[in-house]
This record gives sequence, structure tokens and C-alpha cells, in this order.
Amino acid sequence: MTYCVGVLLDQGLVLASDTRTNAGVDQVAIFPKMHLFEIPGEQMIALLTAGNLALTQSIVGRLREAVNKNEGVHLNNVSSLFEAASLVGDQVRYAFEKDGEHLKNHHADFQVSIIVAGQIKGEKPRLFTVYNAGNFIETSAETPYFQIGEIKYGKPIIDRVIRHDTKLMDAVKCILISFDSTIRSNISVAAPIDLVMYETDSFRTTLRQRVCENDPYYSTIRTGWSDGLKTVFKELPNPDWV
Repeated sequence: MTYCVGVLLDQGLVLASDTRTNAGVDQVAIFPKMHLFEIPGEQMIALLTAGNLALTQSIVGRLREAVNKNEGVHLNNVSSLFEAASLVGDQVRYAFEKDGEHLKNHHADFQVSIIVAGQIKGEKPRLFTVYNAGNFIETSAETPYFQIGEIKYGKPIIDRVIRHDTKLMDAVKCILISFDSTIRSNISVAAPIDLVMYETDSFRTTLRQRVCENDPYYSTIRTGWSDGLKTVFKELPNPDWV
């Protein structure tokens, strides 16, 4: 399984994905699930992928191949993030047409979801999620984030903290705590965590970091969050109807 998060803020974007893949309990490996299409000074587009690894790799591979061959409209010459999300959706539909029936014959599900995030010169940063059918939605002012994969354990902290005016570094802290909550409750998600921070109108990644299990900062906020929760819990009053 996978956990990926994308947050769109006034100051920019924070994106993160885990790197664990597994096929059963004894086949665990590390694969990147974040893919960047960056032209410094012109654009920064990131794809975060969840679902069947073979499918997501083939989708990203075809998108990357189109860029390398400079054939037609591709992710390095699109005019908007909407067009980028449309291209990704087209490749999801192509993958279904190519592999959907074969997967069904082998009793496997077609599972793909992709976060498309970034900024192209001439427009504001944007954030989309592309679904199994190739359709997609965009964030709103009221909901400035998307999660894909194993979302339920890390959602409460994001719901409570993230707003469009949240500072970038506060979003980084929030997302890392969200990952810690997910990792503690689900064995299929694990560090290393790939993290990208992007400042609006910079047209290049401001920060790109692989956060490992023993990273000193990650360890500090994990411990601080856990101890803080226990402290606050102990301070809560007992119900007066007992």
C-alpha cells in the first residue's frame, strides 16, 4: 500500500510520499512514488502515485518517454496544470484499455490514483487528484489538500491543522506527523518518506528531502507529538456524569 499527501497553500506546495511496496509479508521493497517534471524558471510538476506499482510505473514511464522524445503535447510543454492532469488521465485510461481485462482475468483489480501538483509560468500553483477512470478533481479554498492510498490514519491531524494560509514549514511538520500516525497504525506504509517543498513563483523545488526512519528531526517531532498527546490527555477533565 501507499500513503501520499499534497497540500496547496498561499505560500506554495508541500508534497510527500512513502516508498514502501509489498507483495505479501516477505516481499518488501523501496520504490519512489514521487516523480518530478521540472524546468527551472518555467515549471515544476510533480506526480505522486498510489495503487498497482506495475500500472503506475507504466503510466509514468509513458509520460516520461513522451517528454524524452518531445512528441506532441507532453508534461514539459503543457500550458496549464489542468492540461497536465488531463494528460495523466489519458494515460490512466490507456493503461486500463491495455491491461484492465488482463488484470481481471488474473483476479487482480485495476487500482491507480495520482496526485498532480505544481506550477506553470503564467498561472498559480494548482493541485489535482486523478482517479481510476482518468477523471480528476482540483482542490478548493476549503479543502486545500489531497491524500491517496492509506489515508485514514493521517487525516485527522491534517483536518485540524491545514488551512490555505498555513505556513510551509508548519505544513511540513503536520505532514510528517500525519505519516508517523499512519506508519504506527499500518504496516504497509513505511519510511523513507520523500518530501518536496515548493515556494510559489519559484519554478523550482525549494526543498527535496528523503526522510529516513532515523532522521534526527523526524525522531524529534515524533517523540514530541507522542509525549504531547499523552500530556494533554492526562490534563483533560473527567466527565461530570460519572
